[in-house]
Amino acid sequence: MRRRVYVMAAALTALVTGCGIRTTSVPVDAGAAPSRVPCSVTEDGTTGPAAQGVPVRVFLVCGSELEAVDRRSPLPEEKAGGDPVRTAGGLLAQLLAEPSESERQAGFTTEVRGPLTVGAAHRGDPAGSLRLSRQPEDLAPTALSQIVCTFAESSAGAGGHTVLLGGPGPYAPKRYRCTPELRERPESSPPTAPAPSPSAS
Repeated sequence: MRRRVYVMAAALTALVTGCGIRTTSVPVDAGAAPSRVPCSVTEDGTTGPAAQGVPVRVFLVCGSELEAVDRRSPLPEEKAGGDPVRTAGGLLAQLLAEPSESERQAGFTTEVRGPLTVGAAHRGDPAGSLRLSRQPEDLAPTALSQIVCTFAESSAGAGGHTVLLGGPGPYAPKRYRCTPELRERPESSPPTAPAPSPSAS
């Protein structure tokens, strides 16, 4: 009788332990992790009347990186190759505006905050310089990265993915670069390059 009990107990133990999930040394490919945000807008972001303005491109934050977004500027007088200061002003207005509903759903945000304006160069600045109403170094790094890349990739830039940018004070403008590394890590300080010689005017 006692032997029969032992046999039944052993069988029951084997049955219970067999129900567990066995570990395996073979890697299992469950596929890529699902993306939290698409970072893609199916239609142009709009902060003004859809029928007005011209296509522009701005850099917004999505997934901790900078991504280009195509919009239509509400300023009909803003034209490619026109006044760089006016172009920069229209782009800055786009960065200051809240993302559209479709942009928010895609995960886009902006770190650029007002009050902030952009104006023409000071006397003695290198040609093509722009002046912000706040010193660039005083802006949040991600906000400055957005501005640098947006201006540098437009007709307001100084060529070569750069922009000559200064503040309201007497400090000389710096040539900021929009690089792939900056787009991946916009919280870092934008890299700079030597600025051209000041203009004679």
